[in-house]
Amino acid sequence: MKKSIVVSTQQTEFSALAFKEDLEKNVRKISEFGFDGVELAVRDPGYLDKEKIIQLVKDCDLEVPAIGTGQAWGEEGLSLSDPNEIIRKMAVERIIEQIKFASHFGAQVIIGLIRGIVKVGTRKEEAEEWTISGLRDCAQFAREKNIKLTLEPVNRYESNFINNLQEGVDFIKRVDMPNLGLLADTFHMNIEEVSIYDSLKKAKDYITHIHFADSNRWAPGLGHLNFSKIVLTLKEMEYKGYISAEILPLPDQDSAAEMTIKTLKQLLQ
Repeated sequence: MKKSIVVSTQQTEFSALAFKEDLEKNVRKISEFGFDGVELAVRDPGYLDKEKIIQLVKDCDLEVPAIGTGQAWGEEGLSLSDPNEIIRKMAVERIIEQIKFASHFGAQVIIGLIRGIVKVGTRKEEAEEWTISGLRDCAQFAREKNIKLTLEPVNRYESNFINNLQEGVDFIKRVDMPNLGLLADTFHMNIEEVSIYDSLKKAKDYITHIHFADSNRWAPGLGHLNFSKIVLTLKEMEYKGYISAEILPLPDQDSAAEMTIKTLKQLLQ
């Protein structure tokens, strides 16, 4: 398993990011800390100097395991489940642009909050069908770019559908696209799963990416989650992908990153 941490490529209001300002400085710092990769949170690739970022990642000898897309929902309201067809189309178009950007790195594209919520006055079945349709369009385009999408279950306080891993697996089966996998996030799992370990094992054939954050969304080791047991479970599953920290910048961003890399190195040795 390899070690990564999330950094935002643009200014954002999303709080659970250790690194949000001065992209070049932060990526270089992440490399110096000893991470293998940097997960890039991207609201709109159209505002990025893509060639500069590609070269920066290369110069720092890092990989990009995944591209986060949730800021397009959080800051622009784009989602695959919106009752407004125009907004749904805009969400698909944005994800397609994020897929194009991801193709420069061979990175997965995360479908988390950008799927949206079931809005008041909308039937859940209808919102799910809109989401499935949009996901199929995105997955088909991603296949042409040899890119995988990864569906992230999000806790009930942030979304009102696809909250746990089993719901994620069931939804993936309904979408029925071979390049759609599952992202398991320990922060969300701590809220939604009866057993983090059993849920991971049951979903092991679908999991393609992992997010680590402790119970309080601080760095691993600063809450009450048993990461030794979680990593042991991942090893038993023969998970070979990335573990990426999506955490609050507390007590400050450097301390959070240092605690993360220290904990991950101890757990993964």
